[in-house]
Amino acid sequence: MNAAKTREKSDLDLINDSQAKREADRAQANRDELTERISQAIRNDGMIEPLKGLHFKCSSSPGECSHGVSVPAFCVIAQGSKEVLLGSDRYLYDPMHYLLATVELPIVSQILDASKEKPHLSLRLDLDPTLVGSVMVEAGYPSSRSRADVKAIDVSPLDANLLDAVVRLVRLLDSPAEAHVLAPLIKREIIYRLLMGEQGNRLRHIAVLGGYTHHIARAVERLRKDFKEPLRIESIARELGMSVSGFHHHFKSVTAMSPLQ
Repeated sequence: MNAAKTREKSDLDLINDSQAKREADRAQANRDELTERISQAIRNDGMIEPLKGLHFKCSSSPGECSHGVSVPAFCVIAQGSKEVLLGSDRYLYDPMHYLLATVELPIVSQILDASKEKPHLSLRLDLDPTLVGSVMVEAGYPSSRSRADVKAIDVSPLDANLLDAVVRLVRLLDSPAEAHVLAPLIKREIIYRLLMGEQGNRLRHIAVLGGYTHHIARAVERLRKDFKEPLRIESIARELGMSVSGFHHHFKSVTAMSPLQ
């Protein structure tokens, strides 16, 4: 009896090992294909937008720290690595991880690993809040009623199914006629998989009015638009229905910096 159970367990272990190997091989094949397709689409340093909302970046050398503004987007690196600084928080990602940004914020970024032989190759898929909300409704994904703070940027492991959807989206560059029909469907799949992943709670704050993240996003937009005007924290906090101390707390929780920064 014990021998039979041992054999059964051994067989299950072999099956699991075999499935894990197939999954790892599929993921590696997809990473290789993504690298090849991006390198074919953009042969010189810079950035292009081959499909609406889909951006490719190429850099043949590590860069200096560059200042910019994050946008709500899903970012994947095919080759190389990069770090993003948001306030005092540091986010490092590579082909095994993706970065998800949910609020427009000033950031500092730097390409760490790149050369002429193996340039940094990456993509960014902009996330439309309306589309995210539509996928949430279709998937029956519950709306958040919590008042939780959610960080504006985070990095997570890039699983095989999410990577597979990204590669299928990039393949559509070879077929513009198909891209017109299929690209919106694959974008919805990517958003769905992000919603079901470990950053799903963060992503849903792009679309819903629950939580403080939406209010902080409004405050950031106000600060960006009126940056030449005197900063009146009291009036912004009052417009958002918060106390000044509460506004400072939630602003820093989401953005990792103070309103003045």
